[in-house]
Amino acid sequence: MGSVYVLFLIVLIHECYVEGLGGLTNVRTATPEVQAVADAIKPELESNTGAVFDKYVAVQYATQVVAGVNYFIKVDVGHDKYVHLRVFKSFEGELRLVRYKQGLKSADPLSYF
Repeated sequence: MGSVYVLFLIVLIHECYVEGLGGLTNVRTATPEVQAVADAIKPELESNTGAVFDKYVAVQYATQVVAGVNYFIKVDVGHDKYVHLRVFKSFEGELRLVRYKQGLKSADPLSYF
């Protein structure tokens, strides 16, 4: 667990240094770490929306450093439909779905919400 915490702190320091505390980073291609964040909250999202997502692929993301990290994630849920997620990750690594937007298309930009 210690090495995961150290890695998280390195990413956090990098985000603060490069992007500035509180600002939203540029939108980037999703990484395996971002897919893992999206996967972790998928059951909660499905429960909240009443949908079952057969396809669930994180394609883009941005982050915001606050008292932890907000992940803004664009997820391809198939049939040219997308969901935007805002997931909070605490310094302890706990994840919480904060907000989501559904009924979006590929062309809809990922931004703060």
